[in-house]
Amino acid sequence: MTNGNYEQLKAKFLKAYANVPEDERAQPIILINRKTYNWNTAFDEITADTELGRSIIIKMHDVGLL
Repeated sequence: MTNGNYEQLKAKFLKAYANVPEDERAQPIILINRKTYNWNTAFDEITADTELGRSIIIKMHDVGLL
């Protein structure tokens, strides 16, 4: 994945996150390496530009969430 594609997916994620009600942000949304991640954790990892954040975005894209 190129950096440009990643930035596009990151922008999509941030837009989606902004539209998720706060109560729903604690719900699990993705499973990576047998561990679940919710919207809040994903947001923290993605905005910090961590490897986990990159994995979360790629997985969300692969399963059609982005």
